[in-house]
Amino acid sequence: MNAESLPVRSPLPETPLGAVTAREREQVIFDGRTFVIERPAESDKLLDHPAVRAAFGAEDYMPYWADLWPAARMLAKWILRQTWPAGLHALEVGCGLGLPGVAALAMGLRVTFSDYDATALRFAGDNARLNGLSNFDTLQMDWSRPPEGLTAPVILASDLIYEMRNVAPLVGLIKKVLAPRGVCLLTDQDRIPSHVLRETLTAEGLPFTTQMLRAGEPGGRRLKGTLYRITQPGGVDPLAAGPV
Repeated sequence: MNAESLPVRSPLPETPLGAVTAREREQVIFDGRTFVIERPAESDKLLDHPAVRAAFGAEDYMPYWADLWPAARMLAKWILRQTWPAGLHALEVGCGLGLPGVAALAMGLRVTFSDYDATALRFAGDNARLNGLSNFDTLQMDWSRPPEGLTAPVILASDLIYEMRNVAPLVGLIKKVLAPRGVCLLTDQDRIPSHVLRETLTAEGLPFTTQMLRAGEPGGRRLKGTLYRITQPGGVDPLAAGPV
């Protein structure tokens, strides 16, 4: 295939900062530890911006990154209860506001925040700095086209399989990027596509275990979800013997 016949790829999205008409900060507390997460106020108002509506019309893209989802709280809480080697690299996929990555930074890991939307990366980085953390970088990435050579011993992912169409590219990314003796930690609020996730992981030969998690939200709600601990074929879950 010559260069002229290659398909034209649209640039990855960047929610205009002008669409964020107001911001709010939330204190997120786990086991006595407090993190401050800044996010767009009234995230549904992002859809009022013409560029956001155009992105939805072109490829059904929605800026879901702007909300702090329950599975992100579950993963962050779990991360804070583990023992981690200092400086271990973690790639957060679909980071959104970056709460799990911020928790990982607080535990001494080095984090790459990645997301489809460049503005999500801006918020994730700002949230890390807001909590006094700096050992991170950012990467705008399409799951189906990760950079060549990208690998990570820890992949963090939360609330990403809200649509069936997300499952296959996400599993493909995990299979390609996860280091041989690494672990992917994926949390989900037991959404409908979760059975497809399990089937796809099995079909791709990616071993996994599951664990029920709960996390609280403002207003007193406690929500249930599942942590998937995914390894490469023949690999070993490096955290399997650690605290849960």
